[in-house]
Amino acid sequence: MAGTRLAGAMRLTGTCSLGRALLKCGRKIRLRHGNAMSSPQRKFVHERHKTLSPLDRPRELVVACPPMRSNINLSRIVRTAGCCGVREVICCGHAKIIDKIARDSIDDENPAAVDLHVHRTLAPPLKELKQAGYRLVGLEQTTGSRCLYDYGFDRHSVLVVGNERLGLDDEILRLVDDAVEIPVYGLPYAYNVATAAAMALYEYCRQFPRG
Repeated sequence: MAGTRLAGAMRLTGTCSLGRALLKCGRKIRLRHGNAMSSPQRKFVHERHKTLSPLDRPRELVVACPPMRSNINLSRIVRTAGCCGVREVICCGHAKIIDKIARDSIDDENPAAVDLHVHRTLAPPLKELKQAGYRLVGLEQTTGSRCLYDYGFDRHSVLVVGNERLGLDDEILRLVDDAVEIPVYGLPYAYNVATAAAMALYEYCRQFPRG
């Protein structure tokens, strides 16, 4: 109990110190800017269903997922892929996409809907894509992995996502051309798989904003 009270006190002390620092900073800002604090603020109006950002060419990125523990994670990955303009997603095992999560990304009436390719295992389609000239990029913490922030994607790439618990197994790691990881600054030691996939997809789109 004493340890618990001590830890709680430490957290409270840290929080109070941070609060005092923020209040002090706020006072400095108000004093520094004076009348600027009372000037009219810029108004933002919420917009739903804005016009999609144009692409000059179809995206040539493929997302590949092993058998996943959670169809929620898989559905979130598919939704993000759809938002990023990625048209091809490979999934394995008893994959099931949840419509309420994936939304329009798999809608039959969507001309840019994501095409899902379900395989029993991941290695065979990866080998085919590699022979077709795609670069296989494993999203995994490994020896020799490169930081996602510093990695330059090839336009023809396959983003290979790992299983929630097991990551990428040895067979898949032997197939990938590169391994990239996302820096983690706190616990737990890794991001949720759908979150990590979204971050990697965004980085690819940042490098190829028009496709």
